[in-house]
This record gives sequence, structure tokens and C-alpha cells, in this order.
Amino acid sequence: MDGILPLWKERGMTSHDCVFKLRKILQTKKVGHGGTLDPDVDGILPICIGKGTKVIEYLQESGKIYEGEITLGFSTTTEDRSGEVVEKKAVDKPLTETEIDQMMTNFVGMIKQVPPMYSAVKVNGKRLYEYARAGESVERPERQALIESFYRTTAPVYNEKTKTQSWRFQVTCGKGTYVRTLAVDLGEALGYPAHMSDLTRLSSGGFSVGQAVTLAQVKELMEQNQIDRALQPIEEAMKEFPRIDLTDTDWQKVKNGQLLPMKAFGIKEMPGELIAFFYKDHLVSLYGIHPEKDWLLKPSKVIRNDID
Repeated sequence: MDGILPLWKERGMTSHDCVFKLRKILQTKKVGHGGTLDPDVDGILPICIGKGTKVIEYLQESGKIYEGEITLGFSTTTEDRSGEVVEKKAVDKPLTETEIDQMMTNFVGMIKQVPPMYSAVKVNGKRLYEYARAGESVERPERQALIESFYRTTAPVYNEKTKTQSWRFQVTCGKGTYVRTLAVDLGEALGYPAHMSDLTRLSSGGFSVGQAVTLAQVKELMEQNQIDRALQPIEEAMKEFPRIDLTDTDWQKVKNGQLLPMKAFGIKEMPGELIAFFYKDHLVSLYGIHPEKDWLLKPSKVIRNDID
């Protein structure tokens, strides 16, 4: 069984939980996920199966779309609703839609983020959440994140009793973006402690909500011997990569992992970091530029070599 399963991860489960359960349901060990989702977050989690596990790293590189909710008035240890409250400041006067929208616009583009303490980022060989759980503090490395769009999707709601203000948003972002931190940083820019009070991932690795199946549905499809209805081809994960279709002669060379001159394919300069080679409509290999000879293509990842 080879392919990619756009799983709808339900809340309360880790990404690893999903992989563990799917190994049993699908009766195969070659299962991996293409991008971690926190237990409190639901949404699209691409699952790679069989030869599909060879493209995991490229799924993780892709952009993602989330929808969620930001709440002003207090911040938490985890930057989301699951953590303990660490700072409070009453929102005595609700912010206007204009004030909120103008500030959200300032976060579009390449921004800097400091990863949350409750994250899997490693510092000195140890994950940040391990420091956090031990009550230890450590300097966190600043990172860059690409925010393609970030906007409010509902009217702000003011809670007179709790002196908080919330609104829903949608964000399209690049690899490594912490949406929790985006919510906290936006709140700080608006003058209030804040946290991400809800989050759902709508798209990841090029897969979206309409393609998603739950664990229960996967189990049912397996029992009916119809899992192919949910399984997406490996090729779907690489549709954004520059593509070259191989002749029979070229395939024999690629199949054996040979170095190839760029001019053999009419390429004067690389159209991307990697080129996806296809044979008979199957993704067979990914080639990149040779590190020492920039006129040669070198195999980066062999996907298949068993196409007749």
C-alpha cells in the first residue's frame, strides 16, 4: 500500500497517536505523518504510507492554512487555552474592527518569531517543552516565518463579565510558523496579553478539508476493502514541483541513479531546488543540482525504480 491519506485529526490525540492507530488499521509499519498537530488542534494531517513515506519531508515544507480564534485579556504558559494563566489585563474598552485589522496587516510578510517554551524546538540537544516541564528557562532562538495572509473572519466579541475580547481569523503561512505565537504577538502589539483560544488546520501538504477522512472512516474503508477511495497518489504531494516526463532511454539512466547533464532536458538553469522526474505518469525520482558541477543533475531522492 503506497500513497498519502489526508487524515482529519480529532482533538485530544497527538499526531503520533494517529500514526500508531493507523499502523494497526492499515496493517503496515511504513506509516508516517507530514506535519505535527498539537493535541488541542484538529484538522488536516497528511499521513504517508509505504513509498509515500519518502516524500514526508516535502509535505512538511509546504504551506498551511489555519482558522482559529484569538482572545485578548490573558496569556498562558502554552500560548493556547490548555495552559495556566500567567498574565492578565482587563480589556476595559473594546478595540474597534479597524484597530484590529490594521494591526493584523502588520503581521503579513516575513516576520520574526520566538518559539513557545511548549514546543518541540531543540536547544542544546533538548526540546523546549522538556525545559518547560522541568520549570527551567532557556534562551530561545529567533526564527523567521512567512505569513502570506492573516485576517479576521468574524466580528470581535466583547465579554463584559470577563473583560476579554475574541475574534476568529484565518492565516495562510509557511513552514515552521507558530500560530499560537502569532496570536500572542498580535495581542502584545494591541497592548494586551493574549492567547490562541481555538485552532483548526484547513490545509496542509496541498490537501484540504474536502479530501479528509477520520480514523473511523479509514477503519470502515479497510473493512470494506475500499481504502483506495481515500488514498491519494504520491504524485499529489509533488504537484508544485517542476516536472519532467522521461523517455524510455532516460528512464533507464534515472532508474540506475546516473548523473544527468541539464542540457539533455533543455534546461539552462534550475526551475526550482528539485525537479520531479516522472515515467509513465508515476513519480520516480527527485533530482537536484550537483554540488560541484552546476551543469549536472544528481539524484536527491529515489521514489520508485520498479516501473516497467
